Amino acid sequence: MAELQMGAIESKFADIIWENEPITTTELVTRSEEAFRWKKTTTYTVLKRLCEKGIFVNNKGTVTSLMSRQEFYSVQSENFVKDTFDGSLPAFFAAFTARNKLTPEEIAELKTMIDSYRGE
Repeated sequence: MAELQMGAIESKFADIIWENEPITTTELVTRSEEAFRWKKTTTYTVLKRLCEKGIFVNNKGTVTSLMSRQEFYSVQSENFVKDTFDGSLPAFFAAFTARNKLTPEEIAELKTMIDSYRGE
């Protein structure tokens, strides 16, 4: 599998697929023209690149995902924490909360998540 990353425009393009799959390449070309003003060739080039990365598959003109949006962004998040914080989720969390204060609702949600992982 190629490097599992997407730029901002690729992410918006992927969202079109995830929100409409299965989607025909004809429909994808139309939606890409509306959203990005892309020509057909640009749509096919970006689609091919994302298929080579193992995110989508184009089977006889019908595009479907090989991984869900959540799976993709989970891998992205894991790689970010690994690459930037040596895999330390507490170090990431400390950096994130240094500038972004959590609401009481977010704190409660995080506590619930932690408790569920503990089996409580």
